[in-house]
Formats: sequence, structure tokens, C-alpha cells
Amino acid sequence: MAGRSEVSYDSKMKNRLKRAEGQIRGILRMMEEEQDCRDVVTQLSAVRTSIDRTIGLVVAENLAACIEKERAIGGEPDTESYVQEAIDLLVKSR
Repeated sequence: MAGRSEVSYDSKMKNRLKRAEGQIRGILRMMEEEQDCRDVVTQLSAVRTSIDRTIGLVVAENLAACIEKERAIGGEPDTESYVQEAIDLLVKSR
């Protein structure tokens, strides 16, 4: 998938990351204020979940773009190869 398509990173993806960025700033503030570690860890977990979902969205959009591009040029996409590469990306991100 890497380099095979021109996936666009839409405002939905960017907004997810902007929210995560705000959450991280909030966590840093919590740490500076020496707030309870359980609260900090809860917020860190929420950011991780948000980032994981964004990764899934990026990979899914790229997978769809790769297959669509292949079909648009009249080819028969190697769907199995694209899906395996998407799975590899997701596994690597964990």
C-alpha cells in the first residue's frame, strides 16, 4: 500500500489528531499539577484508543484507495495482497 495510492487525509482524520493533541496537552497539565495517577492513566488510555482508531481509519482509507485506483485503470486488484499489507501495518502499529 505504501506508495501505491494517493490517499487524502481528510478533515475527519486531522480533527481526530487535533483532539488527541489537546488531550495530551491536558495530560501534561495534569502531571504538572501532580494529579492522581489513575486519572492520568485513564486519560493516556483514552488518547491511545483515539490514536489506534485513527490508525485504523488511515489504513482502511488507504486500502480502499489502492483497490479503487487499481480498478480505475482497468486492472484486477490483488485484494489479498492489499489486505495482508493493511493487516501488517495494523499489527506493526501495536
